[in-house]
Amino acid sequence: MTAEVPGGGADGAPRRLVSYVLPVYNEEAGIREFHARLVAATRARPDLDFRFVYVNDGSRDGSLAVLRELAASCPEVRVVDLSRNFGHQMAITAGYDQAPGDAVIVMDTDLQDPPEVSLELIAAWEAGAQIVYAQRRSRRDTLTKRLTAHAYYRLLRRFADIDIPVDTGDFRLTDRTTTDLLRSHRERNRFVRGLVASLGFEQVAVPFNRDERVTGQTNYPLTKMLRLAADGVTSFSTVPLKLITRLGLVTVVIALLGIVYALGVRLFLPEISVPGWTLLMIVVLFLGGVQMLSLGVIGSYVGRIYTEVQARPLYVVQEVIGRDHGDEPARGTGT
Repeated sequence: MTAEVPGGGADGAPRRLVSYVLPVYNEEAGIREFHARLVAATRARPDLDFRFVYVNDGSRDGSLAVLRELAASCPEVRVVDLSRNFGHQMAITAGYDQAPGDAVIVMDTDLQDPPEVSLELIAAWEAGAQIVYAQRRSRRDTLTKRLTAHAYYRLLRRFADIDIPVDTGDFRLTDRTTTDLLRSHRERNRFVRGLVASLGFEQVAVPFNRDERVTGQTNYPLTKMLRLAADGVTSFSTVPLKLITRLGLVTVVIALLGIVYALGVRLFLPEISVPGWTLLMIVVLFLGGVQMLSLGVIGSYVGRIYTEVQARPLYVVQEVIGRDHGDEPARGTGT
């Protein structure tokens, strides 16, 4: 589907429209520089029309005020202000719901994802790919961040039931068809890169070198990375449940061996048979630990079922700021 936008091409055909979904959380210091670079990069493609959909995810600094300035000075800017902080994945979802056009690009606003690379994603899309993801060739982060990210992506790929490309975040392009399919996925515990990978279609990688943050601190510390990893595993894998089954089988075998040993000593070596307090405590503690671990894993899945059954909105839009071009999808609460 080609978006009907004003100002068709020289041959009278409607111009193609590309939207950027740009989640923002406490990025006041760097938004102006990011937007200037993004606009400068897109000017290299005068044959395309662009929309810039900024999603303010409950920022506590002056990010919203800066976004209002951008919307007032740049007609292509639309600001979606969420009523509170719903999280990065929900902010991306809100952007998908608001983004018009033939293709949608998601990228962060901290300049670690260079805006110039987005033109390479567009070129791959124009060559026929329906999904184009930016794959990190290198990253200028702390050693701890690099090591944890390296382990995270490979463990995720090892456990997930789908093929999630390593070293890829949410910096990607989806065409109109795949974007609409993503919008139809409404589960609450969202892992967008996994949802994209599960769609199939022709997916192409564009390698790039990730830059360091220009200002501020990362909004994905270790605790959020672990939470995101848990969402990724429990959304797209039943491996933890299978591990519980295997652990249970191993425990049963060990318990049977312990029973055989205890009976053998009692029957054939009664002279060394003594009250087995130590062995009893080891067995009780071991089995108790296995049971608690198993209940914890099962509980994480049950908790996901509980939140899905509640069927609450994924996010709540407080305000939409910017010019209405007549080509935006329906707005409002994310259901």
